[in-house]
Amino acid sequence: MEREKTEEQEQGHPTEVVTNHGHTLQSEIDLSDRDEHHEEHHEDEVHEHVDYSHHTKAQFADLIKDLAKDANFKKVDNILREIKPLYDDIRDKERAEALLKFTAGGGTEEDFDYKGDDNDNVFDANFKLIRDRRAQYFKQQEEQKIDNLQKKQEILEKLRVLSDSQDTSDQFDSFKTLQREWKAIGAVPGPQAKTLWANYHALLDRFYDNQSIYFELKELDRRKNLEAKIELCVRAEKLADVEIIKDAIRELNELHHEFKHLGPVPKEDKEAVWQRFKAASDAVYAKRDAYLQNLQQELQVNLGGKASLSDEVQQFIDFNSDRIKEWNQKTKEILELQKRWEVIGGLPRAKAKEVNKKFWSAFKTFFNNKNAFFKKLDEEREQNLQLKNDLVKKALELKESNDWERTSNELKNLQQKWKDVGPVPEKFREKVFKEFKDACDHFFEQRRTQHGKVESEQAENLRLKEDVCSDLEAHASAHTGTEDILLELQAKFNSIGFVPKKDINAIRTRYHEAVERFINSIPGITEDEKGKITLENQLNELRSDPMAERKIFQKEQVIRKKISKVENDIALWKNNLEFFGRSKNADKFKDEFNDKIREASDHLKQLKEQLKLLKTV
Repeated sequence: MEREKTEEQEQGHPTEVVTNHGHTLQSEIDLSDRDEHHEEHHEDEVHEHVDYSHHTKAQFADLIKDLAKDANFKKVDNILREIKPLYDDIRDKERAEALLKFTAGGGTEEDFDYKGDDNDNVFDANFKLIRDRRAQYFKQQEEQKIDNLQKKQEILEKLRVLSDSQDTSDQFDSFKTLQREWKAIGAVPGPQAKTLWANYHALLDRFYDNQSIYFELKELDRRKNLEAKIELCVRAEKLADVEIIKDAIRELNELHHEFKHLGPVPKEDKEAVWQRFKAASDAVYAKRDAYLQNLQQELQVNLGGKASLSDEVQQFIDFNSDRIKEWNQKTKEILELQKRWEVIGGLPRAKAKEVNKKFWSAFKTFFNNKNAFFKKLDEEREQNLQLKNDLVKKALELKESNDWERTSNELKNLQQKWKDVGPVPEKFREKVFKEFKDACDHFFEQRRTQHGKVESEQAENLRLKEDVCSDLEAHASAHTGTEDILLELQAKFNSIGFVPKKDINAIRTRYHEAVERFINSIPGITEDEKGKITLENQLNELRSDPMAERKIFQKEQVIRKKISKVENDIALWKNNLEFFGRSKNADKFKDEFNDKIREASDHLKQLKEQLKLLKTV
């Protein structure tokens, strides 16, 4: 504006052009900045700080999508100032990890190109959208304010002309029209606002002072303005009882806007109605200040509680263990601290970032360490899964084997190895165990089935062998046995398969005893024949023995030892006969020794025949 002085200064009316940010209203002109200042200041103080330090990228992406739809750019700017560094920090860490992995795989840093993920694309796109919308919004606001300034300056010029012109019939109507137009025009640039308002009010007063024809009409209008301002005072006074301070301040700002846009009141009432409205406004501000003071006290108490929890959570930073149970226990403990933290309200803005960072940094460190532990555990479990899959493969290869003893031992060995291998990923645990168990169960079920058949066959074999023994015993008792019958029953006994293990010794003993009785009961048989038949029976039995070669060798050694001993005895006895010639009882001793030599020679003959027979097996 070219005019260096305001219209009020020209008329000798003092005005304060400097915006008053104190706790009291000095004049109606202060309302132009007072409402904006207090609303912004109140929003800044009362708005509870939200902690975003533990948000994930996905949560940040969802948040910024909502912010992109919000037209409250002051609020959006405040939130963006907090979340942008936090999001960039997460992205930088992910980029560093990706670079490390890239270089570890043989790549070079120069070739590394980090694309980011879908969350990055969403965040960046919405951040740019907000920035563009904000710039466009404020550009339009400034352009609108400049346009408003031009319009109000034009109205001021019309008011000057109207105030200095002679009374006409339509002059007052024109004046009221200009007032309505002024009120409908929005905000103007801040530096011109004070001067503009001062000039406007000065011209209103000049108009009323210069008009005389329509005095009664002017007085009526002023009284209507007075009634309207008194009504605004009443409404302002009621705001002291509104519980929600934020709502009271917002409504008071609206009353300020109405109050300052009403025209002048009778001069004698001007100061009184202003002081009443001012007192009502100051009462709301005082309540707001008391609320903020109490709020600050509560925030200080909250600060103490959260600072204590921030110290308490530090112990979790260095926690480490190789046991899942201990990690889970510590997780429960730190989540309990989180619950206690969340119960506590907001913090003083000056301290909020510091305390939040201390708590959530420790919180994140613990869970990063926990994730690293379980990542390592998962890797070990993947290795265990591979080992167990190998065991499953081996078990499947053995499940159809008929080599019962060897395969049984191999599968038992695989089962022990299975126990030694650690746990596998939970989602594969039941599947891989079932495959291994089914393979083992299949083999052992087949073996049990086979053993059942074997046991049944062995029980039948025992019965058949007992029948043979009964036949031998019956012939022995009746003295009806012959060598041919013995050979027949012997062949029958040896052709019968295995008997139950627990009955082997008993049936073998019974058979040998029955054979011996059978041989001894054969009518007219000599001792030599008995020995020969007995030996032949033993040799026939050896032929069907799986250890035949070893047992024949052992029996051969026994016979050779006996032959050697008998030959030595005969030689000794013959040598002793030479000494009996000089004894008076020589004949008696000679006869005894000759009998021994003869018996020994017969026994030697039998042993040699046994040895000869043994060699034929």
